Amino acid sequence: MTAVSSSGLSPFTSALFAGALAGTTVDLSLYPIDTLKTRLQSSAGFYPSGGFRGVYAGVGSAIVGSAPGAALFFVTYEEVKSRLRLLRENVGGNWSNSERSTGKGSAEPVEHMIAASAGEVAACAVRVPTEVVKQRAQAAQHPSSMAALHFILAQRASIGALGVWREMYRGWAITITREVPFTAIQFPLWEAMKSWRRRTSGRSQSSAFESGVFGSIAGAVAAGLTTPLDVLKTRMMLAKERQAALSLFARIWRESGPKAFMAGL
Repeated sequence: MTAVSSSGLSPFTSALFAGALAGTTVDLSLYPIDTLKTRLQSSAGFYPSGGFRGVYAGVGSAIVGSAPGAALFFVTYEEVKSRLRLLRENVGGNWSNSERSTGKGSAEPVEHMIAASAGEVAACAVRVPTEVVKQRAQAAQHPSSMAALHFILAQRASIGALGVWREMYRGWAITITREVPFTAIQFPLWEAMKSWRRRTSGRSQSSAFESGVFGSIAGAVAAGLTTPLDVLKTRMMLAKERQAALSLFARIWRESGPKAFMAGL
């Protein structure tokens, strides 16, 4: 029987709606910053890509994709985390020999990393095509996200339906390569800070404000550490032609040097 929270919603439904609301709120409130970051990372340069003008270019695709992408992430994250916790409890509370000596709870960061990674893989089913369309509008390659989408779909006559599919999911592998370590850093760090606060305050839960602050810190740390992968993802999605990640990496290094991989930090 499915457990029901005090609000009358199952954990699955709560995660679904909370994830959708959180994702949409964050994406829309930080959208101008995301646009500036995309333009800083663009090979065309900051000002040719739009500079400080039209910082909400492509916001339509973000509105459409944020809720389902975030909902997929949080539902998967909560489900996998719950199943891993049950598995740990069923096998005696130990994931490794080290936990026997360090005490209860040392397996939790591993569970959070696995759950967050699974959540990112699921979310990328929606996030990648949304990101492709959004970034091309942000970098002023097209006047709007609808125009960017129409341009991709119009190529069906020359590249076929499979080609359009591949174009919509351009950068899928590098996106996962970036997002998995991002969340593997962010969520365990976030959970650890909330756990630390509960221990030091004597409360059973962190406040919403504390959780938000800890989430911001964890996100900033994860973003900084994965910026080179983010630059590579952006360049791949904005490129006029498909390129292999390694050849694109070598080209950026050769033409712009290592500092280019920290653009937008």
